[in-house]
Amino acid sequence: MELLIKNMVCRHCIEAVRQIFEKFDIEPESVSLGRVSIPAQHLEPSLLESLDKALHEAGFSRITDPDGGIVEQVKQAVMHHVRSEEECRLNLSDCIERQLGISYDAASRIFSRHEGRTVENYCTAQRIERVKELLEYGELTLSEIAWQTGFSSPAHLSRRFKEITGITPSAYRMKHQGARRPLPDV
Repeated sequence: MELLIKNMVCRHCIEAVRQIFEKFDIEPESVSLGRVSIPAQHLEPSLLESLDKALHEAGFSRITDPDGGIVEQVKQAVMHHVRSEEECRLNLSDCIERQLGISYDAASRIFSRHEGRTVENYCTAQRIERVKELLEYGELTLSEIAWQTGFSSPAHLSRRFKEITGITPSAYRMKHQGARRPLPDV
């Protein structure tokens, strides 16, 4: 039986979700971003309720709506796209189609209906959060950051960054504002 889990964004989330299931004596067959496979068994409603509560307390939630699963898969695909230097050079719609196995148009419609914004807007928000992260590390030039995050040039990055945050990347780096948001909140 496969369960879909919302807000899993990193390997630490995978371990946290695994521990939650093990706490309820459920040994997952596998745990990956957004998914937990457990042995086929009947889960009592009271156990599911307790499991849902524990997941919620840790910042996760079980997805019961099929469209919610697609939305979460789109988010995972976008995060992978933004954080992989090779992937960010590819077309986002192709990456989503390849990872989800459905058309980009269908995934985009479902995503927009559930999230109230487009996949492109979500991707831009993720990219800007990645830029903030790289600026705070202070290890890369603006040109290197632009390249790693899929912007066509440092000028393009600076323009989009200022449109969204209200300040330039250089000002952000100097202020080191720490205004980053957790990825599930983007």
